Amino acid sequence: MSGIAAGRSVPIAEIGERVGGSVEGSPDACVRGVAGIEWAREGDLTFLANPKYRADLKTTRATAVLIAPGVPCPEGVIAVRTEDPYAALVRVLPLFDPGLPPVSEGVHPTALVSEEVSLGPDVAIGPQAVVEAGAEIGPGTRIAAQAYVGEGAKLGAECYLYPGVFVGRGCVLGDRVRVQPGAVIGSDGFGYAPVKGQYRKIPQIGIVEIGDDVEIGANACIDRATFGKTVIGPGTKIDNLVQIAHNVAVAEDTVIAAQSGIAGSTRIGRGVRLGGQSGLAGHVRIGDGASIGAQAGVIGDVPAGETYSGYPARPHRDAMRREAAVRKLPEIVRRIRALESALRRAPRTGAGKEREGR
Repeated sequence: MSGIAAGRSVPIAEIGERVGGSVEGSPDACVRGVAGIEWAREGDLTFLANPKYRADLKTTRATAVLIAPGVPCPEGVIAVRTEDPYAALVRVLPLFDPGLPPVSEGVHPTALVSEEVSLGPDVAIGPQAVVEAGAEIGPGTRIAAQAYVGEGAKLGAECYLYPGVFVGRGCVLGDRVRVQPGAVIGSDGFGYAPVKGQYRKIPQIGIVEIGDDVEIGANACIDRATFGKTVIGPGTKIDNLVQIAHNVAVAEDTVIAAQSGIAGSTRIGRGVRLGGQSGLAGHVRIGDGASIGAQAGVIGDVPAGETYSGYPARPHRDAMRREAAVRKLPEIVRRIRALESALRRAPRTGAGKEREGR
């Protein structure tokens, strides 16, 4: 696997200066990309943050490595010494970032854009994209190939819709919203009412409202409200394959990892963290700053600042105690069986025989 964004040549001296580190080796040497320590090739920069990968450093083919002071570095690999190699990596990666895929300015000849659409300055709409009547597209926004923007939808400034994104009728996106391929904003909520043994669809007439600086992962689905709004607060980051049901409200700066599912009308506070594959029942409340562990099943409210895990989710320390007890169950069962067997083999006392004879 070759380095990320290979092609741009960056001197090691520039990297050392950017991370505030010292360089051991030729500062004039250059790297063209970034790669993991196992897959790096000549011309790549790599990093060592986890001690378990030290053995891989001995065989890496990378030109340079971000590495902590005092950690041995193989001969022939340039060391950029920094107290926190992982944090340094975060500062270095923008040097190699090619940016968002370009969409040619203006409206592509194959795009279908209603005459009743309001387009801001510097808007770009790619091949076979569709923008329906009454939509408003803010300045600098990019709509890539085959994306769909429904009737009356509103996109703010400098948004970016990757190919295949769906934005339903009336939905609102703030400024600088990024939506990865295949994501759906404004699908119908899962609303059905049992009537005489059959499920009848409840019309979903609300919208989805997305705040500024939200990022939505590939194939994530955010349902429109039955009525009112499904809300995603500013700065929230949503991973791939996340399902957010109708009338959910997510406050600002929350992060939701892949394959999480949030049932209808749940309220999630500010700065909450949801681990991968976590599931939240409907109508629950998650307090500000709470953390939900991976694969946790939340069926009740979670207080602000607490960490919950397990199923059903409970305070993390309690969940760990329960897990520890469950792991001891096979041994406990063996001991009980051994005690039962010993009791059966034990000689009966006279009192015991007398009781049996009564």
